Amino acid sequence: MTDALLGLPLPDAELETSLASELARVEVGLREAVASDDPFIAVASRYLVEAGGKRFRPLLVLLAAQFGDPDAWGVVPAGVVVELTHLATLYHDDVMDEADLRRGEPSANARWDNTIAILTGDFLFARSSRILADLGPEAVRIQALTFERLCTGQIRETVGPRDGQDPVEHHLEVVADKTGSLIAASGWYGALMAGASAEHVEILTQFGERIGIAFQLADDLVDITSESMQSGKTPGTDLREGIPTLAGLIALTSPDPADDRLKDLLGRPLPDDTEHAEALALLRAHPGVIEARKQAHGWADSARDLLDALPAGPPRDVLALLCDYVVSRTG
Repeated sequence: MTDALLGLPLPDAELETSLASELARVEVGLREAVASDDPFIAVASRYLVEAGGKRFRPLLVLLAAQFGDPDAWGVVPAGVVVELTHLATLYHDDVMDEADLRRGEPSANARWDNTIAILTGDFLFARSSRILADLGPEAVRIQALTFERLCTGQIRETVGPRDGQDPVEHHLEVVADKTGSLIAASGWYGALMAGASAEHVEILTQFGERIGIAFQLADDLVDITSESMQSGKTPGTDLREGIPTLAGLIALTSPDPADDRLKDLLGRPLPDDTEHAEALALLRAHPGVIEARKQAHGWADSARDLLDALPAGPPRDVLALLCDYVVSRTG
């Protein structure tokens, strides 16, 4: 099941009803998009759809559309496109990260194998492209630009920082490409499909980029600080796999000799449970967590600042609520 409207206390009952109705239509569209006559493909492609999720990206599409004609035909299909694209990247990410769990359940690559997971992700990309073809060439261009950035971010993460590049700066570039780009596209699609003004399209695109970076930085902190399976994965998963996050990178650049043990642990994967527990405890107590949270709040505040240029009203108020939501959630 999805988290309807993210559990946010929306300030307007009429808007809440409208958004819930449109999200329900997105959900139907998702299931229609992944349907297949082949029984195995049908099961594999709807696996992550049925696992649920926050549907954050489709919600942003619908909210951005409020600054034009929210009932315009292309709005709901655009919501389906961004969520399909997101789900496709999850199939691929789990292969890259060798993840065993996704949203508390076995990942697709763990349930089947890496090849099936990769091909299923490709299948979802293909289905999203079919929908985009009906939305027009500008929608296709947005998807192409977004997909380029998604790939660029993954390559940058895999290769690592350039010679002499600050690892924190590199990480923020990766986050902007891997997460910010698709959330930016969500704002772009929603405003464009609804016929919003060019100024509002640009603002909502930039809003999506900034809140997307905040979203990912906060999500990485949940992985470090959560004490349970609230996040849908075992706490410290990124740490175990040796995947760099902002708090860890800040710790790695610390000149304090007291951090030498933590830096040694952060410099490699941690399959050993004892070392993993030690690293997680040290990182939780490190000032890098506070600094990473400060940066997440900074990106959320930066997104909120953009809203002053949008018309006042319930849609803008909900976008402001999203800025609070992304940095305050625990799962």
